[in-house]
Amino acid sequence: MDELQAELQLRGYSEATQEAYQRLNEAFDEHLDDDIEDATKSDVKGFLASLINDDKASSTVAQAKSAILFYQNDVLDKDITGVQTPKIEQTLPVVLTPDEVKDLIEAPSHTKSTAILMMLYSSGLRVSELVELEWDDLEPDQQVGWVRGGKGSKDRMITLSERVIDTLDELPDDTSYVFSGRNGKMTTRNVQRIVKRAADKAGIDKDVTPHTLRHSYATHLLEEGNDLRLIQELLGHSNLQTTEIYTHVSTEAKRDVDNPLDNL
Repeated sequence: MDELQAELQLRGYSEATQEAYQRLNEAFDEHLDDDIEDATKSDVKGFLASLINDDKASSTVAQAKSAILFYQNDVLDKDITGVQTPKIEQTLPVVLTPDEVKDLIEAPSHTKSTAILMMLYSSGLRVSELVELEWDDLEPDQQVGWVRGGKGSKDRMITLSERVIDTLDELPDDTSYVFSGRNGKMTTRNVQRIVKRAADKAGIDKDVTPHTLRHSYATHLLEEGNDLRLIQELLGHSNLQTTEIYTHVSTEAKRDVDNPLDNL
């Protein structure tokens, strides 16, 4: 599907989205009896229904709908509309307590792993942004760094804590990437393994991923009284509603609310 690939690239979609859209359209193609170019609205609905019957998550079904309609309407210039899918379940993100973050960061025995955990938490980086981070993107004298071409192809500023800067000073700088791997930069899968091993070693009984540290960073900033719009900018959210989920996760402010029964 070369035309699909070209259109995704022209519109600046991330590599992960390009791969997902290609994969989902290939699955749709295999589902069809005829060519994908001749697919109808009924074919699209039938495929999405098959995903629901296979107990796929509502978010997966929604992404499949977006991927297929992108190819059918934006690439093949059709006008397939009115395809409905289940609402995406609104689940609150997993968030670590400050003590759990401390235990997690102290768990690794290697400085590089410690620095990775510190960066994910203290700067709210996505794992895809972490592996792309280069030494030239950092301004330690100003205690800031820059995410170049993040989600939505936007640059944004991140903050660097003094502890992070001191830890990064201990890392080798023999490549342009801050966190180097065998072929230049680390893979996201390798970072995920480091986080999982640290969580297991720290005895944290939660599903901890790199994104958990991003969620924790945002929630802790909110609990410390920082403005929601500032947090939005630091996370690189284009919509404030995305950031507002952390108002539902934050527990510190809720603990301080006087219970009305006690005031009777």
